[in-house]
Amino acid sequence: MSFKYCCLCASLATALVLSICVASQQTQNAPPKEVAGIPVNYDETKVGTYTLPDPLLLANGKPVRDAKTWSQKRRPELVRLFEENQFGRSPGRPADMSFDVFDKGTPALDGKALRRQVTAYFSKDKSGPKMDLLVYLPAAARKPVPVLLNLGFGANSSTIDDPGIKAGEVWGRDKKKVPASQGRSFGRINIAPLLEAGIGFATVYYGDIDPDFEGGIPNGVRALYLKPGQTQPAADEWGAIGAWAWGLSRAVDYLETDKGVDAKRVAIFGISRLGKTVLWAGAHDPRIALVIASCSGEGGAALSRRNYGETVKHLVAPTRYPYQFAGNYQKYADDLSKQPEEAHLLISLIAPRPLLLQTGDTDFWSDPKGEFLAAVAAEPVYRLLGQKGLGTDQMPAAGQPIMNTLGYYMHAGGHGTIPSDWEQFIKFLQMHLRSTT
Repeated sequence: MSFKYCCLCASLATALVLSICVASQQTQNAPPKEVAGIPVNYDETKVGTYTLPDPLLLANGKPVRDAKTWSQKRRPELVRLFEENQFGRSPGRPADMSFDVFDKGTPALDGKALRRQVTAYFSKDKSGPKMDLLVYLPAAARKPVPVLLNLGFGANSSTIDDPGIKAGEVWGRDKKKVPASQGRSFGRINIAPLLEAGIGFATVYYGDIDPDFEGGIPNGVRALYLKPGQTQPAADEWGAIGAWAWGLSRAVDYLETDKGVDAKRVAIFGISRLGKTVLWAGAHDPRIALVIASCSGEGGAALSRRNYGETVKHLVAPTRYPYQFAGNYQKYADDLSKQPEEAHLLISLIAPRPLLLQTGDTDFWSDPKGEFLAAVAAEPVYRLLGQKGLGTDQMPAAGQPIMNTLGYYMHAGGHGTIPSDWEQFIKFLQMHLRSTT
């Protein structure tokens, strides 16, 4: 199996059973030494030296000493850096967006949940881009509950084992929509423990928002915002990750209207490229209360200036994923010391809200140490805003979680999630969203 396909399978493993297989496989297989013709380093002695931008230093050189200066000056500066140089600028809520709640609260999952299904239309044209949102709320809840919003690689109907879910479509290998039953199947998520903990669950299929392939712009939401004669976003406009993050914000728009949901306690979750996506969504949209980013790696939580595992140059290689980012992201691929944005700055933008970084100790491609070091470098911002960062610069062993406002957890194994990760996710959600059973 090629690494490209193996990595894709791993990133698509939002379901527990497949994730275990992926982790086991990557533990046994040696990581690649070259990807897209570009060498890959896995030797700590060859990481090189680097200097990180100070998150608490304004562009004019003045220090940030208080929360007001952070929120009014430094944070907007950093958001602009990521918009211009990595993820691209994205529009706000569409004026013509509407929600069709076609399943208003059906008892489901052996009576443990109430199920809602919603179609979000992004424009007046109902035949244009739209997104199906699936929501489960604990049936026993007597007041609005927190919700974990999942950005998934599979259609809603293949994410949860429930025959009442609308049959979904996914993008097939030929870059056309096919019934989910005919596309790749990546297993399911067991949400019963979440419901028992008093936490709701929602999920959307990322392909509803924008396709995950080069040339997919005409079939996604970004096509709605192209100017006359324009076939591609400008170099500082959104790539696919920016579009997927935008779609999460549109899901939050709906959740704010649902009386069963506590919209001030909406958490988001994604794996791999969708781990990158939830980091940007959380950084960009302050309504999101908590972020869990799984194996986000390069372009996500791992320091780009560390020459280890995947690099920016790998991401933007023509045969890989340049379409996922703003065109400007390619400018610094050969000299990351000049790159104005960096992973610890992205993490800082989520402060003071809770963030859990989850990874695997053999997921060398995603650089677990690089994610840890980025969290260490973001800690001063959490402290400035009155929250606790990791509290250590010593990387924990696999299986030893750090569950402060800024958290880190690494399982023994590779890319994806395993059941013990989900146990930690629920603990983190309960700790920081103050949910009760």
